[in-house]
Amino acid sequence: MNDGSGIEVDVLVEAGAWSTIPEATNIIGRAVIAACLGAAEEFEIDLEGAEIAVKLTDDAAIRMLNRDWRGKDTATNVLSFPTSEVARTAGTPHFGDIAIAYETLEREAAGEGKPLADHLMHLAVHGTLHLLGYDHEVAEEAEEMEAMERHVLAALGVPDPYSETEPVHEEH
Repeated sequence: MNDGSGIEVDVLVEAGAWSTIPEATNIIGRAVIAACLGAAEEFEIDLEGAEIAVKLTDDAAIRMLNRDWRGKDTATNVLSFPTSEVARTAGTPHFGDIAIAYETLEREAAGEGKPLADHLMHLAVHGTLHLLGYDHEVAEEAEEMEAMERHVLAALGVPDPYSETEPVHEEH
């Protein structure tokens, strides 16, 4: 998908359950492009020719990715694999890859009373922001990332995903 923004979004649907969201590839494309443009407003990021790949997968596959790449043997909602800074500096237009697990998406959306499409858009924005350097490991970075997520999602017509839940950075 390329909407004229100069950003190419490639979506691979790997798990059959995604057929329950027939517009998933369009949702992903809109969310990824909006996140890139939102981040570009804040930082000087050259998006011309940018490529991002998104794999729509299941809990079993994302669990293996999470185990192999992060050492966490559990399923998760979204994983991001940014292209190395060396490759980006050398001119590689591929910003990285994102994987989203259907079962976790569905379970979280149901548990929070959110439409699947809205939660999918949120996870796509979240994953994209990780590719662009955002993180939420420390409170200050989490606040910055959540603010950008809110900004991008509001522009897409999606309600604040943190309004009914605790922000990621708060300690429990």
